[in-house]
Amino acid sequence: MAKEKVAKSEYGAKEIQVLEGLDPVRKRPGMYIGGTSTEGLHHLIWEVVNNSIDEAMAGHGNDILVQLLPDNVISVRDYGRGIPVEIHPQTKKSTLETVLTVLHAGGKFGGEGYKISGGLHGVGVSVVNALSETTIVEVQREGKIWKQEYKRGIPLGPVKPVGKSDITGTTITFKADSEIFPEIKYSWTKILDYVRQQAYLTKGVKIIVEDRREAKTPEESYKIRRHGFYFDGGIVSFVKFLNRGKQIKNEMPVYVEKNVDDVSVEVSLQYTDGYKEHLYSFANNIFTPEGGMHVTGFKMALTRVLNDYAKKNNLIKEKDGGMTNEDLKEGLTAVVSVKLRNPQFEGQTKSKLGNAEVRGIVSSITAEGLVEFLEKHPTNAKAMIEKCLLTVRARIAARAAKDAVLRKGALEGMTLPGKLADCTTRNAELSELYIVEGDSAGGSAKQGRNRMFQAILPLRGKLVNVEKTSLDKVVKSDTLKPIIIALGTGIGETFDVSRLRYGKIIIMADADVDGSHIRVLLLTFFYRYFEELITNGHIYIAQPPLYRIQKGKDVRWVYNDEEKDAIVEEFRLKAVEKGAEKAADKKAAKAAKMDTSASAADGSEISTENEITDEDLEAGDGEIEKIAGVTIQRYKGLGEMNPQQLWDTTMDPEHRKMMKVEIEDAEEADRVFDILMGSDVEPRRRFIQTHAKSVKNLDV
Repeated sequence: MAKEKVAKSEYGAKEIQVLEGLDPVRKRPGMYIGGTSTEGLHHLIWEVVNNSIDEAMAGHGNDILVQLLPDNVISVRDYGRGIPVEIHPQTKKSTLETVLTVLHAGGKFGGEGYKISGGLHGVGVSVVNALSETTIVEVQREGKIWKQEYKRGIPLGPVKPVGKSDITGTTITFKADSEIFPEIKYSWTKILDYVRQQAYLTKGVKIIVEDRREAKTPEESYKIRRHGFYFDGGIVSFVKFLNRGKQIKNEMPVYVEKNVDDVSVEVSLQYTDGYKEHLYSFANNIFTPEGGMHVTGFKMALTRVLNDYAKKNNLIKEKDGGMTNEDLKEGLTAVVSVKLRNPQFEGQTKSKLGNAEVRGIVSSITAEGLVEFLEKHPTNAKAMIEKCLLTVRARIAARAAKDAVLRKGALEGMTLPGKLADCTTRNAELSELYIVEGDSAGGSAKQGRNRMFQAILPLRGKLVNVEKTSLDKVVKSDTLKPIIIALGTGIGETFDVSRLRYGKIIIMADADVDGSHIRVLLLTFFYRYFEELITNGHIYIAQPPLYRIQKGKDVRWVYNDEEKDAIVEEFRLKAVEKGAEKAADKKAAKAAKMDTSASAADGSEISTENEITDEDLEAGDGEIEKIAGVTIQRYKGLGEMNPQQLWDTTMDPEHRKMMKVEIEDAEEADRVFDILMGSDVEPRRRFIQTHAKSVKNLDV
């Protein structure tokens, strides 16, 4: 770790301003960290890490250590200036205690403490303290080590020196409060992803993350997991990371960096042969998923400069017209990062930047840098323009095809497309659309459904892999076109989620390899063209049972082999127990009556009942076998279940099992879809080799 000698600094007690108290935090934690789910839990780590990164961005300390310790304890250490400890003029308490216990007390509200900062505008560390069962703060400053401990935000004693130190820095160790968070379970992957992102955005800062949760004694040090992140390339490295494994158009990423009026702007972009935009925007290292003024300025510049360059160099034909902002999105991977003195975020979770002055600054800096790049690198420039023009032509063709599709949908009126059996209700919140594999299963589903709120759309023909297909071909597809019409939202630039006709869209396919392939193709389709349906929680996967297990009148529906084996064993043990009881009864009767003609029973009859009865045959068309008197029926396809069984097991809201499709990490989801469904074979082969051993219930 780098050492920083104690030095006189303008960062002192007078730089800390107090705005209001801390009391509301524990009562309404959602207002400060967005909620008490896993996202809110991890937000505690982000706030402390952000404070350390703020120190690094201010030029104090280049090393940060994040540790996950046993018993769900988190520790974050930096080598910055250390939180001031002298008495604060307003609170008359130690400045350290003021920062940790008073909401909106921090060095980020003016003065020279920080010119730029992330975090919750200075409330971050006090919020973490308030929502933690215990917090320990150690500050190395002024040649000493200062320490204070807290319980649920309340100091357990004064700030006091506990040792000497010739370096500076702050270590905050906290344990999230189980009274606030229903589940305290940290994700190693989520933490690594966040820290990696922050390292990309802060060139020259080294962040080390250690997972020591399993190493509870020194002898178990081999269980420690450790990752370090350090990127000299900054956001250029970030763009390359996002595009790993993809086919690149401009091999050299565009990179622009400049400071104007206390606003620092960094932009990097690169085009791939994909159809989806990947734009990540940040303000003071805070991810802004809804964009804001910095993104608006970037897009203005990109559209203007690329159009001007294409026309100037005769790369665009008159009939193609100009390239729109939508044309430039396909295959674009970009990172836009701004750092400014007084960021204005919309919403407590800071999802959108609102500073109007940033739009013009980002636009002019991006335009200037992009023009220079295009002139210096004509080969890369041509590749970028050709990718965008390909999108223009596809858009024109797609619009014609899409208009035809939508016109047909309107003409079909209430009948809607294909073999859709619509539901009675027109209330989208109540209605469900089952997309079913095959006509046979579709027939059973139509007969077994509740017509009031369940619609059935059987799939016909071969599904298109949208990862390798442009939009104009997607809307012409005989298999996907009925889905587009049935959803009612439109597609592409006409997409409008408010027109969605069904609250739940449920993929129902066989529990075999072909069914899995169909599910992946449909999920790829929804992810690429209807991502908002996934993020809003509209897409589900039905879970039909693999087995029907029956012993007498006791019927169980089973969804995997492990559950099947456990139930068969349960039935077997009950049978043996019942057989033993029967044998004991007979033996007792024999002793009482001295009936020598009675034969003893030992329960062996249980294992000889292997004949198939008429009752078994009524269970459906699956394969039937008998083990120890237990009838086991294997369903390889939905069509093997009769309508009543399909309703009872897979469609009845009271008993069915369904998986809601969620995108916890959109970046990773996009990478996996690209690997599994993209045109490059080698990454797919490596992925399969890596994950093959984790596959269960593979039916070949």
